[in-house]
Amino acid sequence: MTRRRATPALTLLLVAVAAWVVSATQARLAVYYPPAGTWEKREPAAVGLDKAKIDEAIALSVKNQNQRTKVLADDIPATFGNEKPYNTVDGPVQDRAGMNGVIIHKGYAIAEWGDTARSDMTFSVTKSFLSTVVGLAYDRGLIKDVNDKVAGYMPKGVDLFTSEHNAPITWDHLLRQTSDWYGELWGQPDWADRPGENGATPADWPKRPMRAPGTHYKYNDVRVNVLSLATLYVMKKPLPVILKESIMDPIGASNTWHWEPYKNAYVTINGEKMPSVPGGGHHGGGMFINAWDMARFGYLFLHNGKWNGKQLISEKWIGMARTPGTGLNDGSKTYGYMNWFLNVPNPQGRKSVPGAPPTAVQFQGNGSNLIYIDWENDLVVVVRWIGRSTDFFETIISAIKK
Repeated sequence: MTRRRATPALTLLLVAVAAWVVSATQARLAVYYPPAGTWEKREPAAVGLDKAKIDEAIALSVKNQNQRTKVLADDIPATFGNEKPYNTVDGPVQDRAGMNGVIIHKGYAIAEWGDTARSDMTFSVTKSFLSTVVGLAYDRGLIKDVNDKVAGYMPKGVDLFTSEHNAPITWDHLLRQTSDWYGELWGQPDWADRPGENGATPADWPKRPMRAPGTHYKYNDVRVNVLSLATLYVMKKPLPVILKESIMDPIGASNTWHWEPYKNAYVTINGEKMPSVPGGGHHGGGMFINAWDMARFGYLFLHNGKWNGKQLISEKWIGMARTPGTGLNDGSKTYGYMNWFLNVPNPQGRKSVPGAPPTAVQFQGNGSNLIYIDWENDLVVVVRWIGRSTDFFETIISAIKK
């Protein structure tokens, strides 16, 4: 039996069809990454959203916006109530903007409102930038194991972890806020941060019972700043510089963000004076950034650390960051690595956003400043200066047409 050879015309047709199939498949699988300076905008309906619901969510955020003073130099001491004389503003502060936000769905900007270009303080969202730099140190092998004791990474003469109580502290303890680190940093004792929490009075806190590192969750910015300083000693380069080179520039962030230290938070490493930046804004300083740059940061994690084909931070680290603490008091069960707030049920069975998937996370800061990341719904939301309202996120999710 003799096989018929394909004619040149048929061959060309088959090649064209194959090329079309490959092209269509690539188009379907392609991920849009916004170039620096712009983000493609689409109408909600074009990406499968109910515009009326999106408008409802925005109206809800405006209705529930932060009513406190926009003069943060006054608001910070009033909000945190740190024990006197430690309720000082030691870092830069500026008056804040009003309510603003951005919604990203399927890669495209489908809504924005308010002054989204204004670089404002983000308070504890800064912690998520800090934990990302720690992740870079881990990915580069500068931190070999998060269960290593931090003391072994410190240069000679640095006494952050030399006391009997602090010596067992690991990187994991610091990242999960379970270190119970005891001491003073940049003129602030650990006990002065939120001294009245958990029923303790300010007078009681300095005399508190000491807990073994890793056994008790306590949200505490002084200890966060200890993590930042320890990471600086490991990286031997200012953390904002590392963040800019390794994360913010590659994702196309603007040049308006800045990460500010306290006025006295400097150390000398290899003969060079370097700032040790804080992980929050309890005393001023921290990350100043606009909503669009926050959205890019969230979008990086929505795509599991990859941007335009380049893995900027490992999926392994992100998986670790999304893992809750276990066997501790309630707070640890919904807290991942340094401000990765998980939407898993708390011990009372409630989720932070009841209508959202348990896999969703938020980076949270006072104000409130929030980055919401939802892998299941292909969604990143940035909202700034909102009162805590789960209905806002749930309304956005309800706009997704199934």
